[in-house]
Parts: sequence; C-alpha cells; structure tokens
Amino acid sequence: MNSKEVLWNPSMTKSTGFSRDERAQLGLQGLLPYCVTTLEAQCERALENMRRKETDIEKYIFLNALQDRNETLYYWLVTHNIEEVMPLIYTPTVGQACSEFAHIFRRPKGFYITPEDRGNIRSILDNWPERDVRVIVVTDGERILGLGDLGANGMGIPIGKLALYTACAGIHPSQCLPVMFDVGTNNAEMRGDDKYLGYPGERLSGEAYDELFDEFISACQDAYPKALIQFEDFLTPNAYRLLNTYRDKILCFNDDIQGTAAVVLAGLYSGARATGMDFKDMRFTFLGAGSAATGIADLVQDALVECGLDRTAARQRITFVDQYGLLTANRDDLQPHNQPYVEDVPAASFVETIGQHRPHALIGATGAPGTFTQEIIELMAQNHAQPLIFALSNPTSRAECTAEQAYSWSDGKAIFASGSPFDPVELDGKVHRPGQGNNAYIFPGVGQGAVAGHFTRLPESAFLVAAASLAAQVTNQDLSEGALYPPLTSIRDVSLKIAKDLIAHGLEIGVSQLESIAEIEPHLAEHVYEPTY
Repeated sequence: MNSKEVLWNPSMTKSTGFSRDERAQLGLQGLLPYCVTTLEAQCERALENMRRKETDIEKYIFLNALQDRNETLYYWLVTHNIEEVMPLIYTPTVGQACSEFAHIFRRPKGFYITPEDRGNIRSILDNWPERDVRVIVVTDGERILGLGDLGANGMGIPIGKLALYTACAGIHPSQCLPVMFDVGTNNAEMRGDDKYLGYPGERLSGEAYDELFDEFISACQDAYPKALIQFEDFLTPNAYRLLNTYRDKILCFNDDIQGTAAVVLAGLYSGARATGMDFKDMRFTFLGAGSAATGIADLVQDALVECGLDRTAARQRITFVDQYGLLTANRDDLQPHNQPYVEDVPAASFVETIGQHRPHALIGATGAPGTFTQEIIELMAQNHAQPLIFALSNPTSRAECTAEQAYSWSDGKAIFASGSPFDPVELDGKVHRPGQGNNAYIFPGVGQGAVAGHFTRLPESAFLVAAASLAAQVTNQDLSEGALYPPLTSIRDVSLKIAKDLIAHGLEIGVSQLESIAEIEPHLAEHVYEPTY
C-alpha cells in the first residue's frame, strides 16, 4: 500500500493525525505539516470552518466534502455535535440539498439503477466496492419529504439516512449502501433542467416498474444476503404495494410508514404520561391520509389493542381528515389503505371533526404548511387542558404550524412535537422545549438491532417494541419541559437501547438467529462502529 493511497483514502486517512512512527512506516514524511493533531483538535478546526459558512446549504456542502475527504473525522464530528449537525445533514437542510442536488453535485456517492439496467442489475452490483453490505436505503425519488417528485435528486435522502445509521447507531460506513431507483421523473421542470443528472424520461410505472424493482430485490438478496433493505420516500401507492409484497419475504421495512409510526407512537406514550391520561382512553385525529398518517394510525390501533381494547373499540378512537374533509363512506376518491378508516357518518370539515371527536392528540402529516390554523389550535385547547399537537411534515417550511404558534394560540397549554427542529419558545416566563418526532430516533436502532441480531424478518411488533423502548427513555425532566422525546445529544444511547430491546423481542418470537439473550451484548459490541484513529 503506497503513501498516496493511505493519505487520500477517506476511510483510511488520519490526515495530520498520523503519528511520527506511522509517518515513517507509511512513507508519509514530508507529505504532512509537522504537528501531529488529535481527532478532537481536527474536529474543532472543521467546526470552525463549517461555522464560517453563511447558509445551511453551504454547511451541507462543506460536511459532504468532509465525508469524502476523511470519514473518521466526519463521523466523529457528527456523533459529538449531533444537535448542531443533524439538521444540516438531514431534515430540514437535506430538503434543499435534494432540490438543488444536480447543481451542488461534487462526487458520486451511492448506487444508481435505471430502466437501461434491466437484466443486468446483479452484475452491476459487483461494481460496488464493498461486499459486506448490511443496510440498504432505496428511494425512487417520487415523494421526497413534502417536496414531491424530485427524481434522481432524491439521492440525498438515502445518503443522509445512512449517515445517521452510522452516527446514531454505529453501523459501519462500509456496510451502508444508498440506492437511487432512478426510473425517471414526472417533474417536467426537473427534466428540463440542463444540469439534471437523472434518467431523462417520464416515470416508469405499472408492470415494468414492478418487474425492475423485483430484479433489484433479487439482486440484493444474492449479492448481500445479510442486508436490511429500507424503503424510503416512495409515493403512497407504491410504498404500500412494495412493503406488502416484500415484508414477509425479506428483511425490510418502510421508514415513512413504520418508522414514522413508531416515533409518533412513542411521543403519544410520552404525551399520555405528561397529561396523566391512560393511553387506551385517548382519542386521535389525523390531518392527511397518506402513507405516513395511515402507518401511524395502524400502529396506534395495534398499541390500543395491546392495551386491552378490542379492534373495533381501538378503531373508533381514530379519525381521519384530508383536504376534502372527513373520510366518509360516500367518497369515491379514497385509496385502499384509507378504507379501514372510512366513517359511515355525514361529511364534516376539519373544524367540525375536531369539535365532534374531541381528540386528545392532533397529528398532521400533510406536507401542507399552515393547515393547523389558530382556530384549530384554540379549539384543541378549549377541549383539553394539555392538547398534543404533532406537526410532522418536513422540512420545517412544510410544518402544519410552528412551535411558537402552537404555544401562543393555546396560551401555553399545548404539548408540541414536529418532524423538523424548532427552537425553544419562551411564553409568559416559561420555556417550552419542542419535541422533535424525528424518525432518526427509530430507524438507526431498529436497523442495528436487525443487523446485530441476525434477523430474518421485521414483523410489525418490532415497531411496537421500538416505540415503547424510546418512550421509556423519556425522563420526567424532559416531560416537565414539554418535550416528548429525549434530547438529541443522547440519541446514540437511545438507539442502542432500542437495538437491545428489539433483539430480545426477536429472540422471543423467533426472527433473530442468535441463540440466547446472553449473546445480545457481545453481538452489539461487535457491530458498533466507533469513529476513532
């Protein structure tokens, strides 16, 4: 191995951190400044340079370049500064990064599959330099956050998700594979951009789409038989169809449906504690009826049944409203995943539904900003002493309301959570800390548990376990500040606790291939990557 390969390989380099002996042994003398610097000192220098950038997208580009240059330093920086950095490498900044992906492109990352690869996907997977892939995040870019069809620009999502798998749960970077299933885009503006880098046609659909995706799944199963596949940001019909097709055949899950459901359920468990209610006595209204909202409702219903309600009683505690009002039996515009939540009652508006159903928790997953109006928040506060307001749409600009609006319109009564971060709000001398119902609290721990636990499948019960594990880690101090989730600074510990609880559950139900509870700790230790020289 020559000095150039060692010094410039991002997964091997220590840059100025190479010791005197290492410089001599590896032929690096003369190639580095005299001073040997620690990882901590390198991190401070990198943070100083990052903070010089004037905009978040410039900081994103800087961090992206750092990852390309020195992987260990990048993950050290992210892991030890997660509160500051996560909003830059993930939501909300990743939304802008995806919108501008073709314009800020610097260096290839991840794997691209197009319709022209039909029949050859397995062979081209051999071009990926790593053989021991354990986590694959794949998107087709059709429903990126609340931004819609961004085509191949959506590659920023798998890249960002996998960075969090490493930073938050210790999946080794070499075991991560971001995939863009690039089958075109129906976004004419995107296709008309002369810098757009994706497949230039309109979206593949129907049987041709499914056949190509099935070839991708089969190729991954052959090339990476131990890999977990995470489906990300697919349009609702495709999201449900793909999940239902593969969930009982391979190790996979859909983060928008199941990961979002688990993190919201955890917040609802915490909300029940904060308000002194019994979870099974709570009522829930959803605004938005896409894959995220119905995924949450399905898991909430399972949780209510687990608490002792029968399925009918559990279903009656959940109400759905979309842009056309209450989901009622006389509507002919609903999708199959909506049918379990259709009500045989007269049509009703959003405001009327809140007045009639009197939900304890209002959950927004619309992608439409401002839909939690002052009238709605005030009505929630009239109905309950501490209403739970979940404005989940990402990025921040798409949230159904801001934290400040939720607190001020409810006279400080609301307990607020959002998908993207909001700063604490001071109102009448009290500081309210918004909870961030971010999937990053769930998917890294679930992924690490599935990988370290040698899972064969991820049943729905795994997400009930993950939600309960996350909620159990919320302290009374967190709740007293109005936060339904632990601080982000503890997210690695949170993720590893979820992983442990998940493996124990996997052993209990027979989807983990470990032999005993005693193997959990050593297997986790073996699989947790620590960024260090």
